[in-house]
Amino acid sequence: MPPDAIGTGPAAYFLETRFMTVITNVEDLRVLAQRRVPRMFYDYADSGSWTEGTYRANAEDFQKIKLRQRVAVNMENRSTRTTLVGQPVAMPLAIAPTGLAGMQHADGEILAARAAKAAGIPYTLSTMSICSIEDVAHHAGDGFWFQLYVMKDRAFIERLIDRAKAARCGALVLTLDLQILGQRHKDLKNGLSAPPKMTLANLINIASKPRWALGMLGTKRRQFGNIVGHVSGVADMGSLGEWTAKQFDPALNWGDVAWIKERWGGKLILKGIQDVEDARLAADSGADALIVSNHGGRQLDGAQSSIEALPAIVDAVGHRIEIHMDGGVRSGQDVLKARALGARGVYIGRPYLYGLGAMGEAGVAKCLEIIHRELDLTMAFCGHTDIETVDKRILLPGTFPT
Repeated sequence: MPPDAIGTGPAAYFLETRFMTVITNVEDLRVLAQRRVPRMFYDYADSGSWTEGTYRANAEDFQKIKLRQRVAVNMENRSTRTTLVGQPVAMPLAIAPTGLAGMQHADGEILAARAAKAAGIPYTLSTMSICSIEDVAHHAGDGFWFQLYVMKDRAFIERLIDRAKAARCGALVLTLDLQILGQRHKDLKNGLSAPPKMTLANLINIASKPRWALGMLGTKRRQFGNIVGHVSGVADMGSLGEWTAKQFDPALNWGDVAWIKERWGGKLILKGIQDVEDARLAADSGADALIVSNHGGRQLDGAQSSIEALPAIVDAVGHRIEIHMDGGVRSGQDVLKARALGARGVYIGRPYLYGLGAMGEAGVAKCLEIIHRELDLTMAFCGHTDIETVDKRILLPGTFPT
């Protein structure tokens, strides 16, 4: 039975539980998440800006790339282990920073960080998370990465950096492509704001998601934990909305990057690079890595897909700085294709959120298990047993961007 045929009658719970035991891919998790997460929060995760053209292209362009199958090669003793900014990882994968993860599932950031640690990969906590830096460190342990948005309130940024240091975060991921907010039509139509607009339609929809509602009733974490209580005058979700509307800094520049690098003092990753000229500036900054990213198609609609932009940036600066990428990754095959085109690391956002919304920590663990298995098997079918030997020779000529 396909997951979207389960229905909503009295037997729905039993059938969903039965279906969960045979999840085989990320799409199965997406369908379950759509059933279980309130529309305004599901749409927040699974949407792009304007026409959503770039959002769709991120995934579609991966499908255009074809793999070369090899046979009669020894497939024993395979390894997907590598390093990201010097940190050993079980596969070339990290969880991307995503705001409001704690609204996909109660305590979502804590659950995802625990699943990532168990899988041997980094989890990146967003500035706009529901669970705070301290919450995640207490319940999931240290070593996770922290993503920083640059706000006009520089004293607040300094405190955030210091809190990330105190939590022993392994890297700082500085987002450069959200100085102003892209227009996201689904969020506008759903009334997503801080606090969310509790329209009649939204209340009825939430009432149809009892697991989610019970989970949220059972946790105290229902606001932006990194901000509320840490900024003067911001004591609740109402005052938070007014503060954040004024705080994203449109004047962000490379001088700010240098200041943050010095203040942080640890591994620095720059997120949101799409252009070769910007990639050169990122390499000049002394950062340890850059992420080729269009913010999941949520900022500039009409921009290149990340996988299309990747090769030119690798060619220009790959010898000077570690190259990572995100956007459109839905499988282990996508991870392998990105690695073949020069990305040392690949990030997933929506796939882990689907798992989180569908099944909580177990769903994130299932997502990572699926992607790792797909990566391992596809690497073997392409004639390789070590992720470090994979390059563009595993791709069919003429099917990938150059």
